[in-house]
Amino acid sequence: MPELRKDPVTDQWVIISSDRGRRPSDFVRESVPSTRSGNVCPFCPGHETSTPPEVLAYRNGSPSNQPGWSLRVVPNKFPVLEIEGDLEREGDGLFDKMQGVGAHEVIIEAPEHVLSMSELSEKAIEQVLWAFRDRVHDLKNDRRLRYVLLFKNHGEGAGATLEHTHSQLIALPVVPKRVQEEISGAKKYYKFKERCLFCDLIRQETREAARIVTETDRFIVLEPYAARFPFETWILPKQHRSHYEDIDAAHLENLAWVLKSTLRKIDKALERAAI
Repeated sequence: MPELRKDPVTDQWVIISSDRGRRPSDFVRESVPSTRSGNVCPFCPGHETSTPPEVLAYRNGSPSNQPGWSLRVVPNKFPVLEIEGDLEREGDGLFDKMQGVGAHEVIIEAPEHVLSMSELSEKAIEQVLWAFRDRVHDLKNDRRLRYVLLFKNHGEGAGATLEHTHSQLIALPVVPKRVQEEISGAKKYYKFKERCLFCDLIRQETREAARIVTETDRFIVLEPYAARFPFETWILPKQHRSHYEDIDAAHLENLAWVLKSTLRKIDKALERAAI
């Protein structure tokens, strides 16, 4: 069972998962060139038994865990957290720990064996965004969980062990410190100025137009003033909203276009680098 341990110095929770110490990729010493054939890809149609049973799928009426899907969500075969069990918080002197309870899922974004989300159609990307929304809605019902992280690694150099385009979801029983700091900063700003920090940021960036990448009537894409790493890019809704899972169809459709446009720009600028 994975375990969460709290660093008493930084006040940050760390996942300790010994089972992920030895993964199939650990035994691969040479990269396998991409053939795009998908013959041995566990994410391609026809290989559904190579993954754990799906927790969500968009289908054309075909049976579960069979071909005929346009998107699948399955538990990660090598999860950093386990969905079963109780948190069992306990202390040991100045140390705190709890059982590694949570969810770790893989969103297989399309049946086609493509390497990047930027290669998908806008409709396919919109479907991925709907899947994100549906899974967050479902996991919110689990009272053990407090935060859902959606992320994507593209390319072997960034940690993606399978080339078929996919995203990952991790639901945590704690709120990451970085997120707590962002919420705290926004609250302090509102307490001092009685205005939303992000609404003010969007107004200033729009007025100055120095760091804007793309802008629509619903979203703005920008390079943050104090970027933490090269090519860090933010996509912010112009409407004052706080919960992604409450997004409506019109915003989701526009977000799909914005995301595809942004990913294509990054691919072109970095020559399809691993990110």
